[in-house]
Amino acid sequence: MGKLEERATKRRKKRNLQKIVLATIGTAGIISVAMLAPNIFQALPKLMGKEQYRLKFKAKNALHRLIIKGHVRRNTKGFLEITESGKHALRLEEARTHQPAFTKRRWDGQFRLVMFDIPQKRRQTRDRLRAMMMSFGFLRVQDSVWITPYDCEDLIALVKAELRVGKDILYAVVSEIENDRWIKEHFDLK
Repeated sequence: MGKLEERATKRRKKRNLQKIVLATIGTAGIISVAMLAPNIFQALPKLMGKEQYRLKFKAKNALHRLIIKGHVRRNTKGFLEITESGKHALRLEEARTHQPAFTKRRWDGQFRLVMFDIPQKRRQTRDRLRAMMMSFGFLRVQDSVWITPYDCEDLIALVKAELRVGKDILYAVVSEIENDRWIKEHFDLK
């Protein structure tokens, strides 16, 4: 594995750990670290095994990164609570992980097009958006045009807010597309 792949793997692991910590806090609502689990980070390596002793530090770092990002905050009593930004990030991640299930719904005969024009200076955002569209189960028609037969307006609103590209993304509902047979075959539509 090359250095570039190793760095990408490390970044992915950090993001995954942040998602787990955020989901845990989001699921519990408000957690009192001082009262409920004062030694949770010390206990994790013992519960998980000695070979993962660094997990406590990774979990603490993930928590601190979430605090820096503004997804989690400590209130006056020392509780960890999820912020509106954190709730938004959690909803987006939930949509990302559960979105392929929306393809099981009944098709209403209309296609949803998502088109974007993000400038070159925001290339990372553009690439991230393409990766999101692929993970959500959209079909790429062109580099900046993606399609799905299922309603996803709420999902696109979340993506626009997350990436801060509201004016650069267009969402359209169309009833007909020329030569749409290959699209229908891809989504297994009748």
